[in-house]
Amino acid sequence: MDTPLTTIAVVGLGTMGTGIAEVLARAGREVVGIDISEAAARQAVASLEASTARSVARERITEQERRDILARFRTFSDLQAAADAELVIEVVPETYEIKQQVFRELDAVVSPAAILATGTNALSVTRLAAESQRPERVLGLHFFNPAPAMKLVEVVSSVLTAPPAVESVTRLARELGKEPVAVGDRPGFVADGLLFGYLNQAAAMYEANYASREDIDAAMKLGCGLPMGPLALLDLIGIDTARTVLEAMYTASHDRLHAPAPVLGQLSEAGLTGRKAGRGFYTYDAPGGQTVVPDALTPAESAGAATGRRVSSVGVAGSGTMASGIAEVFAKAGYAVVLAARSQEKADTAKARIAKSLGRSVAKGRLTEEARDETLARITPAGSLDSFADVDLAVEAVAEDLEVKRQLFQTLDKVCKPGAVLATTTSSLPVVAVARVTSRPEDVIGMHFFNPAPAMKLVEVVRTVLTADDVHATVREVCVKVRKHPVDCGDRAGFIVNALLFPYLNNAIKMVEEHYATLDDIDAAMKLGGGYPMGPFELLDVVGLDVSLAIEKVLHSEFRDPGLAPAPLLEHLVAAGCLGRKTGRGFREYARR
Repeated sequence: MDTPLTTIAVVGLGTMGTGIAEVLARAGREVVGIDISEAAARQAVASLEASTARSVARERITEQERRDILARFRTFSDLQAAADAELVIEVVPETYEIKQQVFRELDAVVSPAAILATGTNALSVTRLAAESQRPERVLGLHFFNPAPAMKLVEVVSSVLTAPPAVESVTRLARELGKEPVAVGDRPGFVADGLLFGYLNQAAAMYEANYASREDIDAAMKLGCGLPMGPLALLDLIGIDTARTVLEAMYTASHDRLHAPAPVLGQLSEAGLTGRKAGRGFYTYDAPGGQTVVPDALTPAESAGAATGRRVSSVGVAGSGTMASGIAEVFAKAGYAVVLAARSQEKADTAKARIAKSLGRSVAKGRLTEEARDETLARITPAGSLDSFADVDLAVEAVAEDLEVKRQLFQTLDKVCKPGAVLATTTSSLPVVAVARVTSRPEDVIGMHFFNPAPAMKLVEVVRTVLTADDVHATVREVCVKVRKHPVDCGDRAGFIVNALLFPYLNNAIKMVEEHYATLDDIDAAMKLGGGYPMGPFELLDVVGLDVSLAIEKVLHSEFRDPGLAPAPLLEHLVAAGCLGRKTGRGFREYARR
């Protein structure tokens, strides 16, 4: 199996097959494209002609190079055309019956030394290999869509796969400019194994009417830096495809987080499978279209909504990074800000931190010196909450400890004037628990900023069952004025972002515990295959393992789902004092500063 892989057959010329064929032809391989549909074959050729023409127009390749690429791609309608291929990659529809039939027919066509690869992302490679006369040459080669752009390739070995076959396709992947990650045979592999659980939870959150589709998607894009929201991504992948992958994952894991949300089945059965059908979670301008058009679920302009209360002054309680960042946000937007800490010295230090932050913005040309000085002049540091007597909005940003927050809200209740809005920035504690210690729970609301507050655009606006409509309207209006994007959610553990993010992080830890994949491979898979700005272990070490564990415990306590129980490895690292970057060691070791 050390034969150079120079002639490669691609069976199935849909979107993925066409993309793989393009990658191979551009890399100098002779590509035999096979599809029983002549229309699909013509479309594949047209797609390659169009993409290479764009490359010529952008001066990335010459016209001669384009002609050479096109000459290397030939299409056929019969598997017999794969006879001389050293590698065959099948990307036919995701069913055992069709794929097994392809492998049986290929056994009679290709040479004994040829490698057979399946492009499945959900089915068992082992089960497919068992149908072949030579199971040792069968493996998984999972590209990501769009194949020409996405760098990740998962190389999947079954218990039957011969190591030389794995080495050959791994070498090929590198020669194609891809990043190969070696994984074992289980549904979803690494990237989809983590991604689809998260997508399923988002679908379930939407189905429960916890938040709108627009708010769920905006929260994950703005709060986590993801290229797409989960519901828009499900529409792109295909809701029926996602359901198939999740069914396979649940069959293998029996983890309730992988049990397909009923809404996925309902949409699939109705033919509302996403972009390809013109409608899924969203409605599109046409089948196969990319432009979302308004439908019955599109939020209407807030005609008749409650009018917010007037806010001209804001109090921020706290002296840490988050409190300083929030005070900076309000002051930049023109609000008079009182920044109160436990002592005048701490408050002055917090204001100095803001001055330093604004100074960096001036140095980068993002802010004028005059604007910096005006912003700082709007901030009054104070050593007592008594200074909040006249503020219209009080924002608490102290330690994530329920008793500490309750005591602070009891003080705010006594100090703040009637009609002042009282907001907590908690990321995981019940907002109603702090509201109930006041005499005016209708004035209390959650206003969860993300760190660093000056840079992050998202604010989760958390209503309790007691929050007044005009208080909710006030906070939404204020968010817009400070140039943040508000998303509405109810008062339950994790709100939107943490409720979707932390189960995904927990599942990544479980993969390492089970010795399924390494930290580096998992991080690479999610960055290169899922478009995440950071891998899960990079993110855990930045957030802090103690903070992550606390959030996992809150989620598990509230939802009681066994799949949400914190991974033992996370608990062990926290017990050992390995909390991430802040201690110099978490999942990885860091140079101490």
